[in-house]
Amino acid sequence: MGEALRDLLVTPAEMAAIDEDAVHSGIESFSLMCSAGMAVSAAALRLFPSASRFVVLCGPGNNGGDGYVAAAALAESGASLAVFALGDVGKLKGDAARARAAYAGEIQAIGTYEPQAGDVVIDALFGAGLARDLPDEVQEAIRRVEDSRRPVIAVDLPSGIDGRSGEIRGASFTAAHTVTFMAAKPGHLLLPGRTRCGTLEVFDIGIPDRVVRARTGDLRINTPAVWQQHASGLDPATHKYKRGHLAVFSGPQISTGAARLSAMAGLNAGAGLVTLVSPPDAIAANAAHLTAVMLKEMGKTGDLAAWLKDRRLGAFVLGPGFGVGKKARAFALMLCGRALVLDADAVTSFKERRTDLFNTIAMEGGQVVMTPHEGEFARLFPEIAADTALSKIEKAQAAAKLSHAVILYKGPDTVVAAPSGRTVVNANAPPWLATAGSGDVLTGIIGAHLAQGMPAFEAAAAAVWRHGEAGMRAGQGATAETLVANIPPFDYSATRPMGRVAL
Repeated sequence: MGEALRDLLVTPAEMAAIDEDAVHSGIESFSLMCSAGMAVSAAALRLFPSASRFVVLCGPGNNGGDGYVAAAALAESGASLAVFALGDVGKLKGDAARARAAYAGEIQAIGTYEPQAGDVVIDALFGAGLARDLPDEVQEAIRRVEDSRRPVIAVDLPSGIDGRSGEIRGASFTAAHTVTFMAAKPGHLLLPGRTRCGTLEVFDIGIPDRVVRARTGDLRINTPAVWQQHASGLDPATHKYKRGHLAVFSGPQISTGAARLSAMAGLNAGAGLVTLVSPPDAIAANAAHLTAVMLKEMGKTGDLAAWLKDRRLGAFVLGPGFGVGKKARAFALMLCGRALVLDADAVTSFKERRTDLFNTIAMEGGQVVMTPHEGEFARLFPEIAADTALSKIEKAQAAAKLSHAVILYKGPDTVVAAPSGRTVVNANAPPWLATAGSGDVLTGIIGAHLAQGMPAFEAAAAAVWRHGEAGMRAGQGATAETLVANIPPFDYSATRPMGRVAL
């Protein structure tokens, strides 16, 4: 597989078009099916060499055809085998019918399958193109397999997972391993689909890179390849201002911790210097906890206007612990022409005044990143959040287009989308990042990247990835403070590969 395909995410519709283009280019469609089925059989024998029996569940379409090819290969290898089909196999068409004809063994109705000890199930019922609830007969078969705890190898995607959105369509298998073809699909990375795929193997069935690239959009898996060209190493002659000056705005005396976490994360992530901007009542509290981070007192919008004349200020973080209301809105609107991260309270402050924010971002043309979690997203983009027909990717893209800002839609399956449509889905974050203050650390890393001159989209994508790596380094007992201490450098030679995906 070419390097250009490693980070691709391909929607089911794009994959269908790619398959069609491959055939029009002269590649026999049945040869692609044979490559896919052989890859599945090889994975089954490699992963479960001691299986008592392989049970292949075949659907009525091309996914089922892959299953029949895999069954024939397993039978030829001498493995014990049983095949169960959904529907009337006499009605199969095209390549699926040809694959069925090439399998000489008995085929039983799926409703008759009762899991046995030692079975390994190969799920070739429905692939990534599923966009409706599974038939009751299939849901019942899934329940029997799940109750038996038999391991499952999924062909393309566990049956029941919508490949576009990752949603469960009635029920789904929970696979130990999934074999997909040419590129990962959104359903492999978006929740809850991600939790049902097990380890993911992306297998090259022989479609040329140029054919794949011609149909794909701007959707990628978030890896250093997306942003590393904007994260250059340090010039030996550099100084702190050239490394970027980040300003983080603190809230009042009783809520200063979140901003300090962002400030320290910004410093550890590479900003040359960081200033914590504090209201007068919080100066003493902040001063007691700061050493390398500088402190500046600021109470009113007039003070901010005067300070903004200093063009050495590279980027700003507004929101963590700041407080919801008029002051947050005023500060945000003054900063929209600069490199700016709006998080938490700053996002919520525009719940009833979002047009003011969106119009100002569009007019001022700053590098603005907004970082809503699900609740904040619903407050700022209620009509998008309520549209159940949209995937999380599509919701982030719609919000970015509406707001004219980069949207970092947080969660275990964080999505970063630019107004242009460029989008990445993150995949390296461990579950223990769900801890108090973790989002404040992420915000500070974004701010550091912006201060160093990275474009907003790349700054956000790189920050999400480094945040995930910090979580892995900190371990399961991670706290926000230990995340700050474990932010990794931009060292690509030592990059840990994404452990879930085999390419």
